Amino acid sequence: ARYRAMSERTEWGHVAHRSATSAPSDGCQHRRMSDDVLLVDDPLPRVRRLTLNRPEKRNALNDALRGTLFDELRRADRDRDVSVIVIRGAGPAFCAGYELGAPNTDVERAIAKQDGWWSRHVVNNWFEMWDMPTPIIGQVHGYCLAGGSELAAACDLVYVADDAKIGYPPVRLMSPPDMQWQTWLMGLRRGMEALLTGDAMSGTEAVAAGMANRAHPADELDDAVLAVAERVAKIPIELLALNKRAAHRAMEAQGIRTGIRATAEIQALGFHQPPSIEYLQSFAKVGVSKALSERDAKFSDYRERDEAGSGD
Repeated sequence: ARYRAMSERTEWGHVAHRSATSAPSDGCQHRRMSDDVLLVDDPLPRVRRLTLNRPEKRNALNDALRGTLFDELRRADRDRDVSVIVIRGAGPAFCAGYELGAPNTDVERAIAKQDGWWSRHVVNNWFEMWDMPTPIIGQVHGYCLAGGSELAAACDLVYVADDAKIGYPPVRLMSPPDMQWQTWLMGLRRGMEALLTGDAMSGTEAVAAGMANRAHPADELDDAVLAVAERVAKIPIELLALNKRAAHRAMEAQGIRTGIRATAEIQALGFHQPPSIEYLQSFAKVGVSKALSERDAKFSDYRERDEAGSGD
């Protein structure tokens, strides 16, 4: 099972850097995509863009990608010439979730392997993004599932393609979310519906529900996000840090961190339930792809409608 892997830290993937002067808006499409798990460019002054680059796996978050992503987030956050960070995905999807076809380890930060370590670990990662002084924009298109939706939720601003598919299908057979953003960002009723069905919502629906800021046609999303990033970058970094912190402090006063940590502990209970145990064991018996398809067959969505890669 992905969360119980105890192997040692793996060698992280490659990262390709490109300057603003040499990168077109779709520059990630022209790199050696099979070699570099993350592409880095500066499309505008003071704007750092990180492109998840495992398109053949719908940018599933394996160790190499997660480790490199946080290395580059920290690098950009320390760079006083960077005012805002954009995270997007190469290929047909933003991110289809955590990698299920290989062990996942604590590459971003060390943590003791006690019961529930995985959900506590990834929640710590997402909170680190909140705590970075530099604003982070999530640019979402295609599938944004499970761990991919957690990555998007950890961003400070989220702009989506109107036909994006955002959901958390693991609630159907595995567990509640590691980072339960649904009730905090969408409210009790919409959040509850998402948790009880595992259904996806479109980008337009995500905006209406409060999960995203605005939706755009997919072919206009790059330009729309860069237009926002350019406006953010006009503000001095000292004020950006305080403005971001003020918004998070307001949510913390309402208990968002305590609530998310509490639900991470409930997520860990999911792995002890018979249906979850049987489901995780089926990965080895029938393979990840078939197990996911069997999960979604009765709902006629996700893999049963359109192949979503190896993540979840």
